[in-house]
Amino acid sequence: MKKVAILMSIMLVILVTFCSSSVYATNEILNSETTSKMIEMSEKQKEDLADFVEDYGSETYGFTAFVLDRVRIFSIPLCFLGITISAIYQYVIGIRKLDVRYKGFYTMIGFITIFVICQVLPLVFVIVIKGFGRS
Repeated sequence: MKKVAILMSIMLVILVTFCSSSVYATNEILNSETTSKMIEMSEKQKEDLADFVEDYGSETYGFTAFVLDRVRIFSIPLCFLGITISAIYQYVIGIRKLDVRYKGFYTMIGFITIFVICQVLPLVFVIVIKGFGRS
């Protein structure tokens, strides 16, 4: 068994060595297309922030709503990735090791809780600010 593991690791090192390519750094400045895309993205974010500030009538409330919206959007893929990894720990690796199974279960519950909080918090913010706070 040890010989097979050593042979496989030697083959992996050889494969990685032959399949890798060299990347050389250059002194080129970002080309204008990339720079214009970055500026365009930055301007779009500023426009979105200005829209939130206009909708809520306050810079503080608008910025908070903008941040909560970004958290809501980015929490979806991150939490699904965490839930998937937790499920692998619980149902695949946890068959052999019970301590890993419980770790996967508790981690999955944590990611589900974070996901629900990140999805509901912007809604609660809108209800409180628009409904009860300002008109």
